[in-house]
Amino acid sequence: MAEAVATKTAWKLHEITAHSSNVSSLVLGKTSGRLLATGGDDCRVNIWSVNKPNCIMSLTGHTSPIESLQVNTNEKLIVAGSQSGSIRVWDLEAAKILRSLLGHKANICSLDFHPYGSIVASGSLDTNIKLWDVRKKSCVFRYKGHTEAVRCLRFSPDGKWLASAADDHTVKLWDLVAGKLVFEFTEHTGPVNVVEFHPNEYLLASGSSDRTVRFWDLEKFQVVSCIEEEATPVRCVLFNPDGCCLYSGFQDSLRVYGWEPERCFDVVLVNWGKVADLSVRNNQLIGVSFAQSTVSSFVVDLSRVTKSDSVPHGLIRDDEPLVPPTPTGSSLRRIYDRPSTSCSKPQSRVKHNSESERRSPSSEDDRDEKESKAEIQNPEDYNEIFQPKNAICRTPPRNSEPFPAPPEDEPIAAKEAVKPTRAPDVQMLLPKQELPNPVQRPPIASSAPLTRAEPLVIPAARNEPIGLKASDFLPAVKSQSQTELVDEEAISQIRKGHETMCVVLTSRRKNLDTVQAVWSSSDVKNSVDSAVAINDLSVVVDLLNIVNQKPSLWKLDLCAIVLPQVEKLLQSKYESYVQTGCTSLKLILQRFLPLITDILAAPPSVGVDITREERLHKCKLCYKQLKNINSIIKNKSGLSGRHGSTFRELHLLMAVLE
Repeated sequence: MAEAVATKTAWKLHEITAHSSNVSSLVLGKTSGRLLATGGDDCRVNIWSVNKPNCIMSLTGHTSPIESLQVNTNEKLIVAGSQSGSIRVWDLEAAKILRSLLGHKANICSLDFHPYGSIVASGSLDTNIKLWDVRKKSCVFRYKGHTEAVRCLRFSPDGKWLASAADDHTVKLWDLVAGKLVFEFTEHTGPVNVVEFHPNEYLLASGSSDRTVRFWDLEKFQVVSCIEEEATPVRCVLFNPDGCCLYSGFQDSLRVYGWEPERCFDVVLVNWGKVADLSVRNNQLIGVSFAQSTVSSFVVDLSRVTKSDSVPHGLIRDDEPLVPPTPTGSSLRRIYDRPSTSCSKPQSRVKHNSESERRSPSSEDDRDEKESKAEIQNPEDYNEIFQPKNAICRTPPRNSEPFPAPPEDEPIAAKEAVKPTRAPDVQMLLPKQELPNPVQRPPIASSAPLTRAEPLVIPAARNEPIGLKASDFLPAVKSQSQTELVDEEAISQIRKGHETMCVVLTSRRKNLDTVQAVWSSSDVKNSVDSAVAINDLSVVVDLLNIVNQKPSLWKLDLCAIVLPQVEKLLQSKYESYVQTGCTSLKLILQRFLPLITDILAAPPSVGVDITREERLHKCKLCYKQLKNINSIIKNKSGLSGRHGSTFRELHLLMAVLE
């Protein structure tokens, strides 16, 4: 009998060039786990089967880049929102535009379909949430309350609530029947990127840029638990279909959590970069990510992932006995009552809306819909997926086979290192262990040749230095047999350039010590002055990262010093520098721009007022610098992704300067 072949726990399934320009958004069909939709800066929405290289259908009609996508439960409809604030709904089976919905004034950041009715929810950079009736082509209700961009929307499984997450650090729960806010959760300390309802219980999970995952009880409206061990922002979360655990997608890893008590069941290392969406089907988790014009799909075998009833790791406290997990279910929390009919309450509230909210079909809308097309790129795949001969059977099929796992190409010892041990004395956090290349990338299948250009912006989170390879620092191997290096020779090669690096780091440490000494003996303004005088942007960034955490430290004279540095940071090739510059600029705009404009618009004073004259001079300096920065922000506001949204938000804040 042949010996069983060891297979991988996680592997890359496919890689495609999805658009002619950068990909800006994507979404997986949650029912089949096979349908993939991508939106790009080319203003198109392309439909794919996850494991096939060719585009099935291309949807056109938008005139600005696609910012958000969502597929409905039965995967017959898809909705796309653009940078201009327009929304379009397509019927995938009929291959035609269904509705054009207009009303938002800025980017569409989030979308969701009601689980039972023909209602679409949209969240925007204009901070509004709107409910749309797809049948009537009208906005049936609007929710106001967020103060910054709404990043994620989710309807509850019973269709009675809507949860929203926003950059204002809050999660809000809205009652669709009453048309009002139920509760606001404010414990997050950073922008909230994603929310997800438990499939059965009154429980809500949220993931934030503050690197925490929080669980909320929707009966008592309080925190159930909070997981704070992560090193990168939470990008996406998904409950297991039976509700036993939560899958959380991070930079190059998947983590499996329980919440009563908070614990990490398992960690799987996956080279998916910044994962954008997750779906579970056939006991496999499918994750998709994008970078520039490329979309990659990955599979994790959940049969080899610990989901419950194991010794937790990573969150175990010293000197505390292990407590068995508290059973979850109806004994602890209410279960959703799923209605047999669609939710009709939101439609009844049309009469409460203003005339501007009630949009009726017009010739302009009809023209927009005529200009929208569904171009079938691959008729064979389209007929297989959307026009099956048996009308009852929908494809991608509900009973599709799981993706076959490739054989393990690493030693068994490496595979065992990835899986957490079940020994009761586990005390170490798994990600900190040295793991020998746990996931290998299989050959790439692409629908077009891929070009690998060096990025114009160096990302803040990366696994290796840009432009450097470890092999460049090692002696060349002359023959296949000569694979072992002499220790002295290897060390001498590795140490090349070491002294130079030590000098650079030592100089930076001295500069920071100087700034710290000035801070201790004087004030923030003088410490920023000293950092600027050193003429090293890295020191300025380090200092601003601290000052940004304490808005009370900011004064008008500090703004005048920092703004020229912010202008440099926004034009830097380092992503982390740009992030710091955006944070500082946003803080200045929110706290000081109204003051600056009011002082400059005030009539001249009578007599001599030295204090007022000094304040006026500072305001003029700040205003001039803000005008210069405004042109930079305006040029960068067309970028896609999170940075593009940040620049567009800053552009809105600076609109008063124009």
